[in-house]
Amino acid sequence: MPEFKELLYASEEELVQKFYKFRDVQSLPKEEKLAAVGKKFLLRGAQLACAVGFNPNTPQLTEILPMMGFESFDELAKARNDVFTTDIYKRLTFDNVIDIYSSIKSNAELIQIMQYLLKTRLLKIEGKIEATVNTIIIEKYKGEMRAIYFDRIAAIDFVEERLNNKDSGFRALINEVTIVIESKLIPAGDIFFRDNILPEEKRKLLNKGLIPRDLIESRFADESISSEEKRILLEYLKMNKN
Repeated sequence: MPEFKELLYASEEELVQKFYKFRDVQSLPKEEKLAAVGKKFLLRGAQLACAVGFNPNTPQLTEILPMMGFESFDELAKARNDVFTTDIYKRLTFDNVIDIYSSIKSNAELIQIMQYLLKTRLLKIEGKIEATVNTIIIEKYKGEMRAIYFDRIAAIDFVEERLNNKDSGFRALINEVTIVIESKLIPAGDIFFRDNILPEEKRKLLNKGLIPRDLIESRFADESISSEEKRILLEYLKMNKN
């Protein structure tokens, strides 16, 4: 949906021009405006609220808000946040979500807002996966998590909370420890020496060549590590002598 992305990135002038074409909706009841304007953009009302709501130029454009049925930007932001935190790839497509992350990655204010919304959104998606084991949702969830890390939407506190939850099936599902290292949010050596990183997760890091040999040898020499981790490290060292 190219119009969604265009609205996300539109300048103040471009937004005004786009909405000026649809000024005829001003006569509609307030509750009908969002869907009506969205339809003109070939978008759902929820998509319109998020595309315009996450555009950093929108707060200054008070003239377009009533056209969508909002009296203030705060009202639009609330609708935007409600959609983003509760929708699971229905009213917003997977591509819409990825475009939102990409569009805000250089905007400190919007990243801060997104970090606040993320926990609620991910709990909603993960709850749906637990209830349905829907493979389509799982694949989209994996892609979304990669975007969260590689677009630097995730704050360090967010990363640490997820790494500390070693019993999370979702961490294993998306190979999250590897994603954290590949995104360079936390150094590989730091993570590799943590006891809350499971031996099997460390095996995956080794197989991807993400850990230097000297760090592997140093970890292997630690007498406090589990027998399972020691076995995995020894196997790797034996198979990769050079």
